[in-house]
Amino acid sequence: MPGTPDHAAREARAGVTYGLAAYLLWGFFPIYFKALAGVAPLEVLSHRIAWSVATLALILTVARRWEGVRTAFSQPRTLMTLCATTLLIAVNWLVFIYAVGAGKVLQSSLGYFINPLVSALLGVVFLRERLSPKQKTSFVLAAAGVVLLTVSHGELPWIALSLAVSFGLYGLLRKQAPVDSLAGLTVETLLLFPLAVGYLGWLAHGGRSAFISGPAHLTVLLACAGVITSVPLIWFAAAAKRLRLATVGLMQYVVPTLHFLLAVFAFGEPFTGAHLASFALIWAGLFLYTWDAARLMLGART
Repeated sequence: MPGTPDHAAREARAGVTYGLAAYLLWGFFPIYFKALAGVAPLEVLSHRIAWSVATLALILTVARRWEGVRTAFSQPRTLMTLCATTLLIAVNWLVFIYAVGAGKVLQSSLGYFINPLVSALLGVVFLRERLSPKQKTSFVLAAAGVVLLTVSHGELPWIALSLAVSFGLYGLLRKQAPVDSLAGLTVETLLLFPLAVGYLGWLAHGGRSAFISGPAHLTVLLACAGVITSVPLIWFAAAAKRLRLATVGLMQYVVPTLHFLLAVFAFGEPFTGAHLASFALIWAGLFLYTWDAARLMLGART
């Protein structure tokens, strides 16, 4: 019965199940995109957009939830915000696809580890949120980790920073748009759809389409891109409705952790002493920030 302790407990368990399912699927994304490593990143991105539109259209039709999409298109300010988020999510997807294909999953892991700190920093800059002294220290530790990695390898970890900044800005802007996650993603993919289909048509016309000319397994994998993109988002939305934001926030570390483990133990990417020192600084910063944020949240409730 709604409102009873048993009902609340069932909802919480369901929320954890949905949340873990979403984060585990996102965490194993590198395996899927690694299987597409022979396909140009821009073609993979275009298929991800095109098939996502088809999948989301089917979901919205069955669930009778097109109203949110129509509302977003009818509100100029919301649509402008979603145009910006469309660009950001396209950059994020493209960089991630490139990272996996180029054997740089370790950098994608780094990017998603520092993403919560980047999001918090954006909150300070744009939303005038305040940081505690411990949280400021966590930023210093994370920055030191990035600087150490840059100095030791002689190049800026641009993949990690691009993923963290693009997704951080994406989250910041989506927070301002009065549209749910499913309708928002539908609008974003619809805005990209003409470009994606046009590019795929150009590849097919020139005989360079992996979907048409490639092996059968690539055709199947590319056709699955819509489901792979949409399903974890739906699960995440179901989890967010049932769980506290603090719980959802802690679960997000499943994704970069799995990326890290896959990079080092499955894909054999080099993990040097400099990597260890850099990741240790960033992990320390994350732990400090998360612990202090949780402490402040619990203190505010007592």
